[in-house]
Amino acid sequence: MYETYYGLSGKPFQLNPDPSFFFGSRGHKRAFAYLQYGVYQSEGFIVITGEVGAGKTTIVRNLFEHIDRDKLVAAQIVSTQLDAEDMLRSVGAAFGLPVKSVDKAILLASLEAFLCQLALDKKRALLVVDEAQNLTPRAIEELRMLSNFQLGDQALLQSFLIGQPELRLMMQSPQMQQLRQRVIASYHLGPLDKAETQAYIEHRLHHVGWKNDPRFDPACFELIHTLTGGIPRRINTLCNRLMLAGFLAEKHSLDVADVQAIAREIRDEMGADATLGPAPVSVPAAMQAEPLPVAPPAAPLAAPAPHAAAAPHALEPAWQKRFQDLEERMDRLEKLVNSAVNLLHRSLMNERPGKPGTPVKR
Repeated sequence: MYETYYGLSGKPFQLNPDPSFFFGSRGHKRAFAYLQYGVYQSEGFIVITGEVGAGKTTIVRNLFEHIDRDKLVAAQIVSTQLDAEDMLRSVGAAFGLPVKSVDKAILLASLEAFLCQLALDKKRALLVVDEAQNLTPRAIEELRMLSNFQLGDQALLQSFLIGQPELRLMMQSPQMQQLRQRVIASYHLGPLDKAETQAYIEHRLHHVGWKNDPRFDPACFELIHTLTGGIPRRINTLCNRLMLAGFLAEKHSLDVADVQAIAREIRDEMGADATLGPAPVSVPAAMQAEPLPVAPPAAPLAAPAPHAAAAPHALEPAWQKRFQDLEERMDRLEKLVNSAVNLLHRSLMNERPGKPGTPVKR
């Protein structure tokens, strides 16, 4: 509603991940570089973790915008407590293979044949597994076994695992030792700092033609960072509500009082002591850019910083859990809808006249 009023060409703070809005913070640039490095290596696993709303999906979509699809066939799936056989079927469907009423042996043979044909066509296959913290140990083991497919000395399938901080803890468990040996690099995507929060907001505004209308009081940016913990999706939520309120009040200048008013609205909706979200889990800098260990496991994640020290009006534990659960459900729902749309599109493509069983190449 406010885009026309402020002379903007689009929504600056939409919640859906959009690679055209990619903001290269220090952490996002590094995570993106690790994915590019993985593509260049053309084998093994890359693991990227981060809080809900930290921008992991946007980074992946930005990667997909830059890959050469004449040389790389990329597929993405969203895991929702998939077990071993369900994982195999999801992988097959993601690459456009027929998976209905097919037993495991035939499915594995079809996958291997498909991957071998790609290699003969001078192409490679990349599988991105989102929400990988939901995978069962058996499903992860199936992914590891798929990485054994080779044609000569060429690996046929490379996988990127994208997930929340729980994924890193899973990877450090003793039963994941064999998979850790296949991980060539991992990175934990942390929140934006104060300066990056301001740069992020201005970047998104400039992307839609912002001409300093509305004008933000400089103090707004520090308060927005405090309230959101530097998590991009929370920043989007707050700023979207802030600009809508500015439009409704016909204001062309926004200050700290406006930000506080929006924060109070959200607290009223979520509860008397609620803010926009809990402080993100702290991860030691030494763990953020190093490959996962083979043995022994690396030191565990640091405990979250006390909320009283992180921000004023901190959430009570019950509200923290409720808000985080809500964010996670919204994140999973959004990704499942996108995945279903992609699967439907591939099914329609498979029904077109042509050679039966011929996989659709992406």
